[in-house]
Amino acid sequence: MKILSITRNNLINVVVNLIVISSYLSLQINGNTVNKGKIPAFIVFGDSIVDPGNNNYVATIGRANFPPYGRDFPGGIPTGRYSNGKVPSDIFAEELGIKEFVPPYLDPNLQISDLLTGVSFASGAAGYDPNSAKLANALSLEDQLALFKGYKNKLKAAVGENTTSTIISESLYLICSGSNDITNTYFTSPITPLQYDISTYTGLMVNWASSFVQKLYALGARRIGVISAPPCGCLPSQRTLHGGLLRTCVEKENQASILFNNKLFSELTSLNKKLSGSRIVYLDIYNPLLNLINNPSQSGFEVTKKGCCGTGNLEVSFLCNKLDPGTCKNASKYVFWDSFHPTEAAYKVIVHEVYEKSIDKFL
Repeated sequence: MKILSITRNNLINVVVNLIVISSYLSLQINGNTVNKGKIPAFIVFGDSIVDPGNNNYVATIGRANFPPYGRDFPGGIPTGRYSNGKVPSDIFAEELGIKEFVPPYLDPNLQISDLLTGVSFASGAAGYDPNSAKLANALSLEDQLALFKGYKNKLKAAVGENTTSTIISESLYLICSGSNDITNTYFTSPITPLQYDISTYTGLMVNWASSFVQKLYALGARRIGVISAPPCGCLPSQRTLHGGLLRTCVEKENQASILFNNKLFSELTSLNKKLSGSRIVYLDIYNPLLNLINNPSQSGFEVTKKGCCGTGNLEVSFLCNKLDPGTCKNASKYVFWDSFHPTEAAYKVIVHEVYEKSIDKFL
């Protein structure tokens, strides 16, 4: 009976995958897609803000696969997402009508149906600066790009060259990085500020970001959204580390974010003109998040200076305390979940605003 049960389950999976594959094959007639203008898949690169659990499969201490993470996720499961529930990539995919959750590419249980509608290659602690990932032994953006190449090969094996080309060219890509570079690799490092002033370093960040976007374009991506840096100086961890006794927002870190964002916007505008057929969109999260922090009651929030979990006002670690998983009662009243990452409630407000302002630019 056990053997029959396994066979039946495998048969069901095969049938489901064949149905999904056939639906994608039907989109293509003589190399042209029938649903022109729609987005078949959502593909994500970046850091912990959009890592749904890839770091679970990487030899790094930068993981979130333990309670209380995921306490408000369906089933209360700590999936590896750095939040109490969904992360921005999930919410974006849901807004796009593609799927409810964007899975980690490294999940060994992925099905063809998962690959066809998009995955996340993001890794907590990654940055545009290759040194950011090295510090935590995370997947760098170059590592993520290598995984993307393997992803393309899997698609080709499943649905063929032509349909793969259609999926790759018409999908929407999201890149979320930069905050680890500013907070960790620059302002927390005793070495990096001695090597570069902040203007030079943010210029390097933009160069790395531009290089990554161009490499992604060369691999077939055309619709690429690039998320700005947040107001890094207002993260609870940075308030604790550099905000003094009153734990105020750290102005020099916010200014670094603004400097990077301005340069990034200019570079992406230039790339849009340079790369034929591209729709490269700058996605501002700096101002929506800062507005939640400065005017929390407008969106139903109450607490902005500390996370729902962690060590209260002594939040030096970016993550929740694994040995003391105490949390607030209602995370939806908090802008931040831990000392570095917002709550699902905050993400929903920010993503919806970004989506409403930007979606037409991709179509």
